[in-house]
Amino acid sequence: MLFDECYNLAFTQQNKNKDIPEGGSKGVILPDSCWSTSVPSESRGSKLLGNTSQSPAAMRSAFTFYLNALLDCMMPDKNDLYAGHMHGKPELLFFGPDENTAGFMDLGAEIARHRGYSYWKALTTGKSVSLGGVPHDTYAMTTTSVHTYVIELLRELGEDESQITKFQTGGPDGDLGSNEILVSKDCTIAIVDGSGVLYDPAGINRTELVRLARRRLTVSHFTKAFLGPGGFLVTVDETDVILPDESRWLTGAEIRDGFHLTGYATADLFVPCGGRPNSITTDNVQHLFGDGGKPKFRMIVEGANLFLSDGARAVLEKAGVHVFKDASTNKGGVNSSSLEVLAALALPVDDHSRLMCYDPKKDTEPPEFYQDYVQQIKDIIVENARQEFRAIWACSKTGMEKVEATRRISSKITKMQDTIMAKVQDLKEGERTNLVRRVISMAVPPLMVQQIGIENILRAVPQNYVVAMVGAWIASRFVYKHGINASEVSFFFFLRSLLDGK
Repeated sequence: MLFDECYNLAFTQQNKNKDIPEGGSKGVILPDSCWSTSVPSESRGSKLLGNTSQSPAAMRSAFTFYLNALLDCMMPDKNDLYAGHMHGKPELLFFGPDENTAGFMDLGAEIARHRGYSYWKALTTGKSVSLGGVPHDTYAMTTTSVHTYVIELLRELGEDESQITKFQTGGPDGDLGSNEILVSKDCTIAIVDGSGVLYDPAGINRTELVRLARRRLTVSHFTKAFLGPGGFLVTVDETDVILPDESRWLTGAEIRDGFHLTGYATADLFVPCGGRPNSITTDNVQHLFGDGGKPKFRMIVEGANLFLSDGARAVLEKAGVHVFKDASTNKGGVNSSSLEVLAALALPVDDHSRLMCYDPKKDTEPPEFYQDYVQQIKDIIVENARQEFRAIWACSKTGMEKVEATRRISSKITKMQDTIMAKVQDLKEGERTNLVRRVISMAVPPLMVQQIGIENILRAVPQNYVVAMVGAWIASRFVYKHGINASEVSFFFFLRSLLDGK
């Protein structure tokens, strides 16, 4: 089951990485179950070392071994490893934070620096700002793409965001949950997070929600005085709970885990920003329908990965629900991470330290370059989201389900990227040079081009990474513009327009 989840997350990651040079993958690290016997007896039970494989020291050890093994693969000349499959090009891998590894990103970069890895600053994303990291939560990178889908959908439907109701999983203490609260203008009727359930049929007090989101507090800290008639707050530690509809629950935790399947979970829009994978499947999707078989949500825009199974999505779409899948909606985070990597690869070491790094304990604000670069990252995220939304919407008008459109668009782009990367070397040198420079000038944030110029970018960034950038940009722009059924002739003229600088 664990490896199935990893595979599904990796598949989703590959699909959401359609706009960027990096492919998508996931890794599972299983700490040694014998960890407790390897810890000296006098140290067992300490908070740091612990006596289980889930202790901080065990997790750090597992991560370190995992990272060092992959660094060996990326530095074969120093380890006498076979590297013929790369045909003389460097093996480039990048690591981003996920479950239980967010605190190790700085460590990963420092290990790579200690081992002499040339691209150590680019190895990990989600690093501290002191190392040039661009934190997704601080700048709402993932939420920027998710909410762009909401705005674009409402625009197509001719609806005003302030007039719709919303149900949300993932609370004000988390990245997606807090930022969704801060950027939205809807009437949020319910929020579920790890601490419990918050519900108000007239709309949860927005001022109080914003207070929790800015302080990153769970819904359990909501001031009950702000609840209206029929509203309630149930925390997980409560027992023998009776809700206004007279339903009886053994514990608050039971309510939290199943609240998205109750009658209270009814709104115009559902945005899952947290929760376990496959929380809604074909086994329970019937609970998302009310009396007469009417769906309880008109729109679902996925923030969290894999909250709904493909089978559940299909059932909802057939019932007329607008469902937008995670691999399209929440790609803002990977877009941001990719451009964080680019800055570390392209900028000279001293420039990167001066322009992209700062100490929040000493500096009142980030460098001006950093602030402008972050804004340009967000601009690119919005544009990528808009272009894919329009491509999905165009497919849906032909009768294709939106979830299927995401799959086919993602597959088309990634396969085209692979083909372009393989064939770009077959172009005449002059055409190849013109194409690469043309694409880089449009794919890279303008600030980076202004700062160091295209020639310096091409000199600093590894060639296979540059080719991957070119392939990803051409493939995504072509498919977004011409659709999944465009002919080879259309691609020929598209590529010719790039070569001619049009």
